[in-house]
Formats: sequence, structure tokens, C-alpha cells
Amino acid sequence: MQINDPRVPLIQPLTRMDIWHGLVLRAHHPTEFIMGLESCVIETQEEQSGQTLLTRVLDFGPFQVHDRVTLTPMHEVRVLAPATDRWPRSEATVTVEEPEEGAIFLRFTYELDLADDSDDMDETTVEIRKQAYVAADLDTVKRIREIAAIRKAH
Repeated sequence: MQINDPRVPLIQPLTRMDIWHGLVLRAHHPTEFIMGLESCVIETQEEQSGQTLLTRVLDFGPFQVHDRVTLTPMHEVRVLAPATDRWPRSEATVTVEEPEEGAIFLRFTYELDLADDSDDMDETTVEIRKQAYVAADLDTVKRIREIAAIRKAH
């Protein structure tokens, strides 16, 4: 997803630092970004080989998800949720890409391990899932823009 486009001057460009600040906030306070998430508890936070590692418990009300977040400064956020009886193993990655100075993109990738019998998942379900991911990605970028505007105003 392209964040800055010099051909569209009406959109306030974001710096890599603006984007990174928003992604770190999303990792530490995901309730501000994820609809339906009631709370998040960070169980551990450690620094290791230049990365920040978080273990979290996400409370969605009827169920909880335990995950691990790896933040590689200014480059990538990776979230891994192991499989449980109520949640398939899933991995989500947001990578900050800057092929040329100022041309910043966020690449969102998702992996979801579904049961073997789900291979015949109908196309409608697959399309709805893709649309939900795209909507969440757009919401994330919108929220990062809002946060950057607030920070710049102060």
C-alpha cells in the first residue's frame, strides 16, 4: 500500500519515523486499531538482537488470543499467534518499504493455517476474508495518519 505519492500533494506525506511510531503504538495498544478487541495485556517485553519482542494476550470477549510480536526497528512488525482449539495458527507481517527516498509503502502479508478440510472453502468466504484484511490495512494507515497529525500539532 503506497503511503506517500508526490503526485498527490493533498495527502500529507508521512516520514518513516511517523509510520514506525504508529506501528509501535499498534503493537502496544492494539485496541486502538482492531475492531472488536476488548483489551490487550502485554505479558513480557524484551530486547534481543536489536529487536523488541512482546508476548501479549488479546481479549476478544468470548475468546482470547496469545501472540508474539517481533518489532524490527523502522523495518518490520511480525505477529505470530500459535494455533489453539478456537484460533488457527496465523502470522501477520507489516513491512516498511522505501524503494526511493520519500516513496514509502507498507506491505501487509497474512498467513493463516486452516484445517485440511477447509481446502474447499468457498470463494465467497475467501473474498470476504481478503476484503476484511484490506479494510483493516486501510484503517491502520488512516489511524497512523491521525496519530502523526496529532504529534505534529503539538
